[in-house]
Amino acid sequence: LFCAAKHQDEELLERHLRANDRTFNGSFRYTNNAIKTSKYNIITFLPLNLFEQFTRLANAYFLFLFCLQLIPRVSSLSWFTTAVPLILVLSITGVKDATNLLFFFLLKKEKWRNVQVGDIIKLENNQFVTADLLLLSSSEPLNLVYVETAELDGETNLKVKQALTVTGEMGNSTEVLGAFKGEVRCEPPNNRLDKFKGALTVDKQVYSLDNDKVLLRGCTLRNTEWCFGLVIFGGPDTKLMQNSGKTKFKRTSIDHLMNILVLCIFGFLATMCAILTVGNAVWEVKEGSVFTVFLPREDDTSAGLSSFLTFWSYVIVLNTVVPISLYVSVEFIRLGNSFFIDWDRKMYYPKNDTPAQARTTTLNEDLGRIKYIFSDKTGTLTQNIMVFNRCSINGKAFGEQLGFCKTGRVEWTHEDVFDFKVDTTLQSFMFQQGFSSSLVISGELHYQAQSPDEGALVTAARNFGFVFRSRTPETVTLMEMGRKVIYELVAVLDFNNVRKRMSVIVRSPDGKLLLLCKGADTIVYERLHPSCDNLMKVTTNHLNEYAGDGLRTLVLAYKDLDKSYLEEWKQRHHEACTAIDGREERLDELYEEIEKDLMLLGATAVEDKLQDGVPQTIEQLAKADIKIWVLTGDKQETAENIGYSCNMLREEMKDVFIVAANTADEVREELQ
Repeated sequence: LFCAAKHQDEELLERHLRANDRTFNGSFRYTNNAIKTSKYNIITFLPLNLFEQFTRLANAYFLFLFCLQLIPRVSSLSWFTTAVPLILVLSITGVKDATNLLFFFLLKKEKWRNVQVGDIIKLENNQFVTADLLLLSSSEPLNLVYVETAELDGETNLKVKQALTVTGEMGNSTEVLGAFKGEVRCEPPNNRLDKFKGALTVDKQVYSLDNDKVLLRGCTLRNTEWCFGLVIFGGPDTKLMQNSGKTKFKRTSIDHLMNILVLCIFGFLATMCAILTVGNAVWEVKEGSVFTVFLPREDDTSAGLSSFLTFWSYVIVLNTVVPISLYVSVEFIRLGNSFFIDWDRKMYYPKNDTPAQARTTTLNEDLGRIKYIFSDKTGTLTQNIMVFNRCSINGKAFGEQLGFCKTGRVEWTHEDVFDFKVDTTLQSFMFQQGFSSSLVISGELHYQAQSPDEGALVTAARNFGFVFRSRTPETVTLMEMGRKVIYELVAVLDFNNVRKRMSVIVRSPDGKLLLLCKGADTIVYERLHPSCDNLMKVTTNHLNEYAGDGLRTLVLAYKDLDKSYLEEWKQRHHEACTAIDGREERLDELYEEIEKDLMLLGATAVEDKLQDGVPQTIEQLAKADIKIWVLTGDKQETAENIGYSCNMLREEMKDVFIVAANTADEVREELQ
């Protein structure tokens, strides 16, 4: 018991597990991989569904009426006159709700619930990942896997994950994988989908683990024949389930309206019954006593009790005032509306053969209640297809309307890797400079970029003779104007929303150490060497021009590094990477230390066009008095340009202004 309590305390700080060792992992009492995502199950369906249905006032009223009819002194009607229609109404709604239950059990045939923390499992192409896994090896070169994360973050482009070299060497050998005894120490269960901190110990060597080496529950494996993974979190501990809230009984505006109408009907019914009860009491006093000679009372009931029982008798007699079929009728109307949505040809997307699909019969009412729309820009308003458009190099702008890059001449000799996914002005420039018109797109070299921006930049470099050929965890291979060059990848300083920049440290074949950085202009400018001031002013003018045209901009910089300093920095970097506590803070300090006194190279501008119909759609939403907010990380000038392009901002708007405050009080002050 003491050991179990100690292990539970450790779980609050970090998780510790061993591969292929259920005895050791079992001592921590980790949760298994069984989860419940359905609204009902076989046991709870009847009570929960009945409870949900009786929250509708009309159903509750008829249940109460049924109970009254069981009292002989109150009811003059048989109980089944209410019971039969009530059971029919409840059954129709219950059958509709039960269809979801059946679908749920069809999905639960697989034995994933038996998987435990520390198990090594195999995934195959197009399979759903149903536990949080540490990627060990895959069928792809360099131990890469491609996953679709639409169920997690809505992103449709494939993400790339890569296993450590030390585990990737195991391949698909079940003997080697079965004998693997690596130990993982990582963060406890949490709901942060974008971060993971851990360390893997193999043969007394410690390796850093981050989010790029983890497959989360909810992902789907794509374009990968197989991969092996070590279960880190299972069941309720997975990040997906940590983000799941409790299922709530939801009521639409129509449901609320019907309950209000039923309450009004109740009030009308109660008033009628009260009037009739008073009338009956008056009649009893004046005329009723005469009839006792012919119809003697069974007992001497007091006038008050007699009036009370008479009131409820009238409630039963007048029960048809409350329409028992009201909710069923509305359900059929909702079902018909959902079919109209499914059949709507204007909501059909022929490119992917995708029709609209109403997954709930109340969708029409839910859509009608929307007052605010909060939207991302990239990939939602835009196509998320980036095209390299312009650039500024050492103070010279390339890509003006009169032809891309009128200064200088580039000899093109690499037709086999040319790619036409660049701006037409860039293509025009290439052919103006004497390129052969017989260039074709190679089917052999295809980039899988996690970010479309990176894909556009790499493709542009490829078209000018600097071809990105391959990458391992330790090296990057380029073809520079036909010459193969292999760079050693010393460190990657990752991008995040706070840093707003990314850097790599590489060692060239001649031993030269170089830090290369790309990021937002305001962030990179703060870290430039003072000697770059004049160049920065020229580049800023180019950036403002690009942003005014609605282009996405990045600034590029570099720095030469000293070998002895870098060796010492690398040691501290490794210690920070393998730490569980305070990893992010320690890494941020190291990044800030080395990313200073940079030398400015220039800037790039990439175009991401709006999707078809976006301006018209936003115009219609605005007419419906729906307030729209769009989130973007672009420069202010780019954001304004996109705002006007998509009809968020319109020329007839007067006094458009910018709020630049940082606190709630400052924002309130600026708005006033």
